[in-house]
Amino acid sequence: MTTKFVIAALFLISIQGIAAPRSIELPEETAKFKESIHPGYIIAQQKCSICHSADYINLQPSGMNLKQWTAEVTKMQHAYGAPITDDDIKVIGQYLATTYGNEKLAAITTSVATTTPVASAIDVKTLLANNACLGCHAMSQKIVGPAYHDVAERYRKNPKALETVMANIKAGGANKWSAVPMPPFPALTDAELKVLAQFVLSQ
Repeated sequence: MTTKFVIAALFLISIQGIAAPRSIELPEETAKFKESIHPGYIIAQQKCSICHSADYINLQPSGMNLKQWTAEVTKMQHAYGAPITDDDIKVIGQYLATTYGNEKLAAITTSVATTTPVASAIDVKTLLANNACLGCHAMSQKIVGPAYHDVAERYRKNPKALETVMANIKAGGANKWSAVPMPPFPALTDAELKVLAQFVLSQ
């Protein structure tokens, strides 16, 4: 069946009213990253799941080494604009290589302390950029998630607004605003969560 025939058939079906619009409900996300004591586990949960399911990892060839996994994570940054730093790439690559690949955890954990980024002064613009917050949220209009102004309005009279928004950012989830899930951000510190929540509530 040629492409032209398929298009013509679909056009005839649509103008004759045979095909009615259908809504499709996707199954709830159940895939999870494999647990590990490696700090890259938390960063992968926080940042990789912004763009794709944990199932994507299982689609990669088995037995990939540290160099191969690091190259794959680097591609996510360079080709797809993933919100990860060069330090994130090293740590996530180590986590993936030891958890899904053929590297031994003991062989590379000695370098983790030097590759894990150290928090300094907290800047909300940096937090928003590093966690791709503005890819799903805007100040005054809905994108994927609700506008920050709408979040602030919902919690304006709630005496526990700050704690609630902090918890929502950290845990992620769905069905608070829509069925579209928000990834969790377990690697954010309480101080970072507070800065983000204060910013959202100020809109």
